[in-house]
Amino acid sequence: MHRLHWATAPLRSLNILVVYFVLVGMWLLLDTGGDDWFTLQPARVLLFMLVTFPVALVAGAVGVWVWWSVRFWIDGDDLVVDTGAVRSRIRRIPLSRMQGVDVVSPLLGRLLGLAEVRLELAGGNSAEITLRYLSGRRAQVLRAELVALAAGLPGHTPEAPERPFCRVGFGALFVSLVLRIPVLLSFVLFVALIVFGIVTKELAVLGVAIPIMLGLSREVIAPLVMYTRFRSSISPDGIRLRFGLLESRLQTVPPGRIQALRVVEPWMWRHFGWARVEMTVAGYGGERQALSSTLLPVGPREAAFALVSEVFPGISLEGVALTPAKSRWRGRDAAGVTREAFVSRRGRFCRTWDVVDFARAQSVRLTSSPLQRLFGLGTVQVDVPPGPVQVAAVDWEAARARELADETVTRARSARVRSGSLERWAG
Repeated sequence: MHRLHWATAPLRSLNILVVYFVLVGMWLLLDTGGDDWFTLQPARVLLFMLVTFPVALVAGAVGVWVWWSVRFWIDGDDLVVDTGAVRSRIRRIPLSRMQGVDVVSPLLGRLLGLAEVRLELAGGNSAEITLRYLSGRRAQVLRAELVALAAGLPGHTPEAPERPFCRVGFGALFVSLVLRIPVLLSFVLFVALIVFGIVTKELAVLGVAIPIMLGLSREVIAPLVMYTRFRSSISPDGIRLRFGLLESRLQTVPPGRIQALRVVEPWMWRHFGWARVEMTVAGYGGERQALSSTLLPVGPREAAFALVSEVFPGISLEGVALTPAKSRWRGRDAAGVTREAFVSRRGRFCRTWDVVDFARAQSVRLTSSPLQRLFGLGTVQVDVPPGPVQVAAVDWEAARARELADETVTRARSARVRSGSLERWAG
């Protein structure tokens, strides 16, 4: 049986005290009725100390309580987490069904040599186990043990070696985030509003300019902070991703849990030969899917295609024979099948390649809207779990769409028989 690192207690207490100071304590010190807010009056300091002392005692007690009430251990192929000091709540997690395991080091945790271990499980937005905090070394050892057990190996199996695959430089990441049409248009509009406000001395433009600035921060600054120092490596237990400026993250993505991939080539990126790789992972949902859906934020097109081959062996995007869609307005849209996968290509300006392994296809749908029926067209949709990647062949001739759907069903059935069970970690 193991407990969290003892520093969990003071860190939890510190979080409570920070919230208290921002919401209450700061206002006890400030003289909001005077001209100078920064003058500390003895009476206010005394009041602050009288209120803060019991709050600090409560925060300390809560921190110790949280640390003491969490215990965990490995029982066979299960991770058991026991929470609660008075009323015990035991949760048993079969490691063979684990979807992902990450080691996350927030900024304060990195300074203290601490880390979190996060387990992603199937079953919705709440299906996540977080062990906060462990020592950095203990977190790495636990991650390796969980991955080994999930793959059906003994827990004491040494961590698998890795082969460096791709590194994303800060400059390329920044330029790729900026060179997007919505970002550039938003920036031009923001500058125009600021210039207009300065010339006309009209402050009302800030009501529009500030939301645009916040949107730019979300689209550029947030991803830049998140994916700075991005490195990917290939190992027998999956694809290891390391990234993060303020919060360092080690994410292990087992190929057996990736349901579908998307290679995105925005029009402005194609001049540099860049592409982005997104994924749909089984068991991830909601916010967790959004935070864990990027396999490569930006990189050479060849690296993106090679990554697809690493996840789905035997699949070469450039070697797939694609049949164009019948609709003229679909431009370069096309789709095709191989022995292992269904591949579609869509988009004239922002080109996307969607790939799903037949062994992971959940169902196949043939749909036709009233407008499509008018022109004798249909769409073949290969269903995978919810995520950013949805694979479809749009606007095919109805008869050929029916043949493609039947062929996809047959190949998916054969692929599931060949692959056997996908229950294990890297299955």
